[in-house]
Amino acid sequence: MKNLLLIVCVAFISLHIHAQKKTISGTITDENGLPLPGVNVIVKGTSDGTQTNFDGLYTIQASEGATISYSFIGYITAERKIKKKTDTISFAMQVDSESLEEVVITAMGVRRTNRRLKTSSQVVSAGQLTQSSNPNTVQSLSDRVSGLQIHSMNTAGNQTTRIVLRGNRSMSGANQALIVIDGKISSAETLANMKPKNIASTNVIKGAGGSALYGSQGSNGVIIVKTKGSNYKLPKEVKHHISQPISYDNNDVYEEIVENTFENVKTKPLSTFSIDVDKASYSNIRRLINNGQEIPASSVKIEEMVNYFDYNYPQPTGEHPFSINTEQIQTPWNSDTELVRIGLQGKTYENEDLPASNLTFLIDVSGSMGSANKLPLLKSAYKLLVNQLRPKDYVSIVVYAGAAGVVLEPTSGIEKEKILTALDKLQSGGSTAGGQGIELAYSLAEKNFKKNGNNRVILATDGDFNVGASSDKDMEKLIENKRKTGVFLSVLGFGYGNYKDSKLETLADKGNGNHAYIDTMQEAQKVFGKEFGGTLFTIAKDVKIQVEFNPAIVQAYRLIGYENRLLADEDFIDDTKDAGELGSGHTVTALYEVIPVGVKSQYLKGISDLKYTKRELKSNFSNELFTVKFRYKKPDGDKSIEMIHVHENNVQQASVDMKFASAVALYGMQLRHSEYDNNSKLNDVLDLAKQGRGQDINGYRSEFVRLVNAYNSL
Repeated sequence: MKNLLLIVCVAFISLHIHAQKKTISGTITDENGLPLPGVNVIVKGTSDGTQTNFDGLYTIQASEGATISYSFIGYITAERKIKKKTDTISFAMQVDSESLEEVVITAMGVRRTNRRLKTSSQVVSAGQLTQSSNPNTVQSLSDRVSGLQIHSMNTAGNQTTRIVLRGNRSMSGANQALIVIDGKISSAETLANMKPKNIASTNVIKGAGGSALYGSQGSNGVIIVKTKGSNYKLPKEVKHHISQPISYDNNDVYEEIVENTFENVKTKPLSTFSIDVDKASYSNIRRLINNGQEIPASSVKIEEMVNYFDYNYPQPTGEHPFSINTEQIQTPWNSDTELVRIGLQGKTYENEDLPASNLTFLIDVSGSMGSANKLPLLKSAYKLLVNQLRPKDYVSIVVYAGAAGVVLEPTSGIEKEKILTALDKLQSGGSTAGGQGIELAYSLAEKNFKKNGNNRVILATDGDFNVGASSDKDMEKLIENKRKTGVFLSVLGFGYGNYKDSKLETLADKGNGNHAYIDTMQEAQKVFGKEFGGTLFTIAKDVKIQVEFNPAIVQAYRLIGYENRLLADEDFIDDTKDAGELGSGHTVTALYEVIPVGVKSQYLKGISDLKYTKRELKSNFSNELFTVKFRYKKPDGDKSIEMIHVHENNVQQASVDMKFASAVALYGMQLRHSEYDNNSKLNDVLDLAKQGRGQDINGYRSEFVRLVNAYNSL
């Protein structure tokens, strides 16, 4: 009886406690009233917790009298007690001035928040400022100074500008950053109202250098502005701290490229590599030239430059989804060698013939995406894609900054206004939890997987992941695991100043997708308009090429480009080895420079005789220059299909396409300062390109000629 009473009492108490639980909801913002996504909301003393979404909203169950804790990196942890009549708890979190690593300059003053002692300085010229289309000086500075970011917001009708200087030292108290205009201390508001065309130069001093130059007033960093027509001269100490102008792209990251050398056919008759349909390198180089900047050698991927352009390859007619084409000419820049072109043409499908799509837009909305050539351009680019969607296509939108969240559940292409409205609402701010965003996007894509359809995540970012898994290796492991789901990945790069090309290429390669760099709406139209099918629909995956050269005719060969796509010879028949994907209508072009037998060349080095191995030439293949083998899998397949094409030794007059492809390859070699360009000149590139311009319906080849001319005049 006692046990029965005890059970009844416990049950009654439990029900009573449960009845006291109530739903608490609210909105958490930052000090400027902007929503804070990813705030950890936890009922103290329990494991009950949640996070705010991208509108700063949260909902949690808590008992009367309990305490809720609110925590977010860079902000002071807050606690609120649940009272009897409490149903809503909304407030603005306070910045923790001892935890962040940035300096924030506003029109009202400066909040300095970094503890790290670090000195750096940069100079932005008047020419760089006036290149910007933005009439506001501080907006024009965006991405032109390493670690400097601009955030504009409208709160209660008042426009506020924030300049973020990452890497400055910390001081206690609410000190203001020092702004010096023509030698006189001024305000951030004055700077924001200045026109770029009136400024001669802007110097940014961060870290201990500010204190060394201007005492305690410069502890939070110094922005030194000199206007045109002013007699003001920079102090000698400033010139000491600014040893040289620093490019505003000095945080861009590219994978190092070690140029392919000539291989002796007797010891290495096979050349094996993965195809590459990425075109990001060319559009990135175009952006650098248009901005009058130096082109880093490792940003030049010759295969991506060559493959940016279309060539007149015939459509496939047989059972395979692509045609194979070869051509052999005398090398335009070296009379002692020959140039071979191998071209693939993917089958082109009309948009209405493509299978239904399950697309997940994964969009970086972190603070680094705030400038005009990032998130605003990104939105416009995605709108081009949305306007081509059919009713059977579905789109979801996932965004990430300090945390990841879903802003649009799967929506039919017939509801374009709903999708476009969701895009328009996106704003930038916060850190960059790219790995978390990828996890969520793939999870959503898997949940809505379309069998026999096109399941794809389309990531748009500058690649600056800095929260959670973020290294290239971390991303590689993550994507290798995710591609097993059957969801493909396309990667779109935006912006400059901290563009992480190496990371984005890794993501696309390992995610069975492609990588493009969007620098203008013209490029967006090319990727999402002209090449819509190729961008979104894969017709063959894990496409590998293996070329066997005939030692009776070829002494040595060199693959031009594809340095980071090389495979071991045994990988060719290993179906577990990943390779590139081919989209609808895509073309792939590879160029080899070969040294014929009997030709003496400075590039050809002798080898000693083999003691244990004797190589015999087979005379019945005396007319064959090489045999090329292709292996590919169907998009949903696991077993490779092989094709073979034999090229007869026959040097011909160069076709128009061959001349143009040669011009692009030679230009890439010159940009990379290649030892194999045979001291050729830019005029040699121009002559070849003009001869290979052809009909040029879309004007891309003419644009290439203009770019080479522009670079020649720099």
